[in-house]
Amino acid sequence: MIGRIPVLDVQPLVDGGRRPAKAVTGETFQVTATVFREGHDAVAANVVLRSPRGRPGPWTPMRELAPGTDRWGADVTPDGEGRWTYTVEAWSDPVATWLHTAGIKIPAGIDTEPVLAEGADLYERAAAGVPRTRGRAAVLAVVEALRDTGLPPGARLSAARGPEVTEALGRYPLRELVSESERLPLLVERERALYGSWYELFPRSEGAIVEAGKPPVSGTFRTAAKRLSAVAAMGFDVVYLPPIHPIGTTHRKGPNNTLSAGPDDVGVPWAIGSRHGGHDAVHPELGTLEDFDDFVGRAGELGMEIALDFALQCSPDHPWVEQHPEWFHHRPDGSIAYAENPPKKYQDIYPIAFDRDMDGLVAETVRILRFWMEHGVRIFRVDNPHTKPVVFWERVIAAVNGTDPDVIFLAEAFTRPAMMRTLGAVGFQQSYTYFTWRNTKQELTEYVTELSQESAPFMRPNFFVNTPDILHGYLQHGGRPAFEVRAVLAATMAPAWGVYAGYELCENTTARTGSEDYLDSEKYQLRPRDWESAEREGRTIAPLITTLNELRRRHPALRRLRSVHFHHTDNDAVLAYSKSAEDDAGSNTVLVVVNLDPHHTQEATVSLDMPDLGLPWHESFPVRDELTGETYHWGRANYVRLEPGSTPAHILVLRPSPPIGGSPTP
Repeated sequence: MIGRIPVLDVQPLVDGGRRPAKAVTGETFQVTATVFREGHDAVAANVVLRSPRGRPGPWTPMRELAPGTDRWGADVTPDGEGRWTYTVEAWSDPVATWLHTAGIKIPAGIDTEPVLAEGADLYERAAAGVPRTRGRAAVLAVVEALRDTGLPPGARLSAARGPEVTEALGRYPLRELVSESERLPLLVERERALYGSWYELFPRSEGAIVEAGKPPVSGTFRTAAKRLSAVAAMGFDVVYLPPIHPIGTTHRKGPNNTLSAGPDDVGVPWAIGSRHGGHDAVHPELGTLEDFDDFVGRAGELGMEIALDFALQCSPDHPWVEQHPEWFHHRPDGSIAYAENPPKKYQDIYPIAFDRDMDGLVAETVRILRFWMEHGVRIFRVDNPHTKPVVFWERVIAAVNGTDPDVIFLAEAFTRPAMMRTLGAVGFQQSYTYFTWRNTKQELTEYVTELSQESAPFMRPNFFVNTPDILHGYLQHGGRPAFEVRAVLAATMAPAWGVYAGYELCENTTARTGSEDYLDSEKYQLRPRDWESAEREGRTIAPLITTLNELRRRHPALRRLRSVHFHHTDNDAVLAYSKSAEDDAGSNTVLVVVNLDPHHTQEATVSLDMPDLGLPWHESFPVRDELTGETYHWGRANYVRLEPGSTPAHILVLRPSPPIGGSPTP
């Protein structure tokens, strides 16, 4: 039944409350509800967070978000990991009701003494709920004043409105008819589930030797480990590896996805399984399991985690093909159907058929994941999860996170919104997004608004600027300025972002016109890069990437999702947005203005929503550009001129911070 004080439509609410809303430790989010009552008596509401042990914390008062809407809200911040709950409590506020009535009757001389006597009794009851502090003394002083007939009625009423008593009853109000919403689940995870900078590399290309007329020599875990210090120097938190398992030889693909592989072609890492083993083995050309352990250890020494690709599919040579034929779909002639995504065909890959032995597949998947967890992997990038049953992932993730809640799953699902959202709701901590295909001001504004508001309680975005499969036309034709713009957008819009190796070199050659595939794709062949020459010749945007990642570490606003707010510009080629958060030094607000046009200089007037920045409409304030170190005074309207290749963006901090590698400006 409905409560005595109705509490309706509590948000965030995921799948009707059957699944938890999500947050990370220290992340602030808003709880809202519709609260009202009959008649004209005052109502109030608050939020109660309960820790994983069920202990209620200090409740957070709610405020009406807009007068007359009956919609109330409050910001809350869980301070530890685990399975929390949150509740909205609504209640009758007799003190507020009396103050409103007394404020009308006493000036008019209506029932003055009865009204003041009623107030005295009310404040006496209220004092009983205030701890024995100055606050209780202030409330009791009001009781005395209200009963002091020697004082003018107006003075007696004014005593009830004093700041000390208002503060005391704000913290310890007299609550009547308390009505509680149902307890809703909240899953609080470690910060890496929301925030991180990812770098994808193929270990076999790092240190590889490719010489004309000679068989290529694959890089190994040991040669790839030498690259880790450069990745760490750019400020990345996570190194993501495509599958590292043995690669099948049957129907192996050649360079640029050709069907006729030669004896020296290395194959596609996603064609998992050979006579050397399956998902719990490493490709012998990469080294041994001990070499992998050393690679993970070296990354850890540099402050980075390893994310491992988990692709639930097999080459025709995988041990499962003989051991578990029931796990595959067989044609009428007895052959196994290979994978297809028309017009693409994957003759070197067998997909899994889940419905014949779901229990067995869940058990084997959990076993494999735990195997790699024992070797230091706590993050898994799951390949194409949308091609597998949702219930399968729900069971797998629940089994793993039930004992190891720090393990993170990233869904690589470029598919329909309903599937992407549901994967997030059933357990995936992060998801790839449509960011790669959102390039205009309108597209970015609408999509990031959706991600930061409607989807934020259950789906966390990871803005990869490119992948081995996706080289968007914007990067193909925009040159170096396009790479710079997309890096700024991804690193400042989303708490998690990622690049695939070669992005810092602005690699943008496609296999054919109209395609998003790279020419000489690393998926099919070794691709060693001369990093030292690129750096020496200035052919890299690594310094910009390094700056962006350092800014993300220094500014908590850039590590959060839900606070993004877009500001008006009078030029559709210029995008402006801000993000804010609280840190130990106080409020941290970052304002970003980006030229989306990689070919032309653009000018615009940026009109700021000052209240959203916590500032009066007509106030000016100092800002410092974190990309250039220049300082400005901004206000409600501001002129900008952004030139591709020189100043593609402003990243402005409203509370100036020390320059990178320097000290605070006096």
